[in-house]
Amino acid sequence: MLHNMLTTFRFVMVIAAAALGTAPAVHAASSQPYESPAVTARLISAQDGVPDSGRTLSGGLDLDLGDGWKTYWRSPGEVGISPSVDWAGSENIAEVEFLWPAPERFTAFGIENFGYHGEVVFPLRIELARPGEPAKLEAQVSLLVCSDVCVPRDFHLSLDLPASNGIDQPVADRIAGFLARVPAEGDGIGVDQALFHLDNQTTALTISLRSATPFKDPDVFPELGADNALGKPDVRLGDGGRRMWATLPVLSTDDATLHDPVLTVTDGPDRAFTVTPDRAAEAPAPPFSIATAAPGIETLIWIALVAFLGGLILNVMPCVLPVLSIKLSTVMKHGEQDRRTVRAGFLAAAGGALTFMWGLALILFLLQRAGVVVGWGLQFQNPLFLAAMVLLLSVFSANMLGGFEFSLPSGLQTRLANSGRGHGHAADFLTGMFGAVMATPCSAPFLGTAIAFALAGRGIDIFIVFTSLGIGLAVPYLLVAAVPGAISLLPKPGRWMVALRFLLGGLLMATVAWLLWVMAGVAGTAAAAAVGGLALALAVTLSVPRLPSAARWPIVAACAGLPLIAVPQLTKTEATEVAVSSLSWMPFDRAEIARRVSRGEVVFVDVTADWCLTCKANKLRGSGQPASRPAPRHSPAQATPA
Repeated sequence: MLHNMLTTFRFVMVIAAAALGTAPAVHAASSQPYESPAVTARLISAQDGVPDSGRTLSGGLDLDLGDGWKTYWRSPGEVGISPSVDWAGSENIAEVEFLWPAPERFTAFGIENFGYHGEVVFPLRIELARPGEPAKLEAQVSLLVCSDVCVPRDFHLSLDLPASNGIDQPVADRIAGFLARVPAEGDGIGVDQALFHLDNQTTALTISLRSATPFKDPDVFPELGADNALGKPDVRLGDGGRRMWATLPVLSTDDATLHDPVLTVTDGPDRAFTVTPDRAAEAPAPPFSIATAAPGIETLIWIALVAFLGGLILNVMPCVLPVLSIKLSTVMKHGEQDRRTVRAGFLAAAGGALTFMWGLALILFLLQRAGVVVGWGLQFQNPLFLAAMVLLLSVFSANMLGGFEFSLPSGLQTRLANSGRGHGHAADFLTGMFGAVMATPCSAPFLGTAIAFALAGRGIDIFIVFTSLGIGLAVPYLLVAAVPGAISLLPKPGRWMVALRFLLGGLLMATVAWLLWVMAGVAGTAAAAAVGGLALALAVTLSVPRLPSAARWPIVAACAGLPLIAVPQLTKTEATEVAVSSLSWMPFDRAEIARRVSRGEVVFVDVTADWCLTCKANKLRGSGQPASRPAPRHSPAQATPA
């Protein structure tokens, strides 16, 4: 029905333009403009009045947006408010149909918006109540325009249409140009199959379209109802471009307004259509080719460099302090060995760091393909992982402080000594791997960009980023392996090594204390206290010199195993209370952010975690006040009027 009405309206516009050959040239009717720095608006009409015959007039709401300003489509995207017009008070007007030209996509700070910039005319199909008689349009317009800030604009426009047969070609052509951008509907769009699938959790929308005319560079704008926002689509083409597949994350939903999607598809400046797809029982499978071009070699090189720098900087981040201890102790161990052994040991350590990064890349790739949301450092939200790290580092610190020594049986030591030098670098390999594990809670400069690129990209992107990250993290090992003679620059063994050992042991103990603090935020004080007590008991048990083996090892096993049982039982279930401050904090809600931004408010989103030391430092610098502990899994959001 709508398609037929649009076709009729366009036909009327063509006839009106053709009539210019006989009609006198006059100025089209136009309202007095509303003017502001952000937008200039007026009502326009192709006719300068109401002709003698015909029930329909062609008009438009003409917006001229200032530089850098935009306004919204009928579905604004994640944030925003679409324009609305109240025609109350109009005279001799039966109906005004408001038509929407195809939108553009605006992406800023990860937020997807749909709308217009520069200039836009919303075509109006004006139906008269009494043909041939003068008419008057009264429009109360509500408009949200956004640049760096969003500003609501409410204004009144009035257009008198006296009896007249005049037509203005420039205005008629202008309205017709934007009318041609209104997406087509019905049988004429050339789509013979349209399917959609919403998963059971309403977290992802998958669509599939088959068209007789091949797609070239399509974009898709789904509408699910008010307060239902979707993210950027992953669009792919197949079958020579005749099949388009896309999946979009559903960012927020409102069950009261949620409906089956209506899809508007654009493909360059000359093709736009709207279609209502059929529901598919299962998500349509994607084709192999990707519509959007894969990152070029320049982009991959740049991202690889960024990841390398991020990995390099990780070596001096606070959360790698225990790794620094192990590195220095490894250097001390190699102090009197030959260059070949030193090189092999440090290459093994570098291999350990790279192996962990490759294993992590594989896991993230498999989780990504399975549709699981993945992130960097999220294992530090797992209480069992934190408990294991506390126990392990407690053992390391007790060893470093001289509580006990790890030693192999004498027979095995003799066999290893006689087997030749340059073998047995498993400990070096595990040192590098453990260093990479402890580096993951850090978000060093440059690292966030590279990791975000990898997790949103292809398998090859993940591999390149994590390989570069591992190489950057392994640089200290690789430098010593390249120049083993650098070991000779270290001071000769002596009493200073004992002092250094105690210093490094203290650093390890400080790391244990930090992990317990993080665990208190994730699992609660009771769980952290239990793990801390068991870790202390484990270190003491290993350090008591004359404890019989029959008593020592059962206690060690109990101290190492009880956290696996106790932590899940003691982990708190209630949400962490957000510290009271001068800001008006509230729980994180993506949909609420969109609503507040659309009202012109400023929203500050606190995205942080106790285990992210860089995040805490940035928060401290940004607020100028001591950083309070947020909820461990979901960050709070704050909104204040602009």
